[in-house]
Amino acid sequence: MTGAKQRTKVLILVMTYPHPSVTHTELVCTAGITESNEWVRLYPIDYRYRPVEQQFKKYQWIEVDLGPRGGGNDQRAESRKPHLNSIKIVGARLSSDHNWIERRAVIDKMPVDTLNQLQERHEQEKGAGKKPVSLGIVRPTRVLDVEVEPVTGEWKPAWKAMLAQGNLFGEELKEIKKLPFVWRYVFECADSDGKPHSAMNEDWEIGVLYWKQLEKLGSPEMAAESVRQKCLQMVADDRDTRFFMGTVFPYNTWLVLGVFWPAKEDQGRLFL
Repeated sequence: MTGAKQRTKVLILVMTYPHPSVTHTELVCTAGITESNEWVRLYPIDYRYRPVEQQFKKYQWIEVDLGPRGGGNDQRAESRKPHLNSIKIVGARLSSDHNWIERRAVIDKMPVDTLNQLQERHEQEKGAGKKPVSLGIVRPTRVLDVEVEPVTGEWKPAWKAMLAQGNLFGEELKEIKKLPFVWRYVFECADSDGKPHSAMNEDWEIGVLYWKQLEKLGSPEMAAESVRQKCLQMVADDRDTRFFMGTVFPYNTWLVLGVFWPAKEDQGRLFL
């Protein structure tokens, strides 16, 4: 996609936990696939500052005018600049009923790689002067653990200063609570050769779950463990788990941006 903006239909698959932005107030890493089954990253999107009629959900189709690339220096292959006022939701959210049959009709058509394959392709394309791959689907063969690590509950100084100062245009800033933990999947792929991968789960829903469990349980550690158990549920032996993965710009470091976890087909028949 080059040149002028292009109207594009996108099925949203990825929405990460929001973080402050000095330039854009707030950013939510948002990505999905087009009708031609191509990955696209929509950057930047200040999701919570969009009008209600533009606040799409995961597994919902939208139409949006896209420019040729993401903002700033983001030269990743899938990054596109959305014209925010052009966002239009089209149709209802794809259902998870009947073992995710509506969602599987789309996701099952998408190629699946190992994490090693994605990392190697990224390096090869970057070395050849091309915009490197930065989004993909990985099917783990085995998940060894979900690690929970406490981190600072404070945003970095530049973001804290911005949040304290407020929006220069007079718009009230929405609260963004910093998560005090991170959750990492430790997993193997078909070509891991005994060398497991570790990748942080950045899905917005994980953050939302943490705050709900904290309110319910009252203990940060108990809430973090509750989230860990949910993460483990999504990769249980009876699940046909796939990770939606993406890089941290500008590095070849891959994160889990979302989890696709219907029952395996023999289990899924129980739901039909």
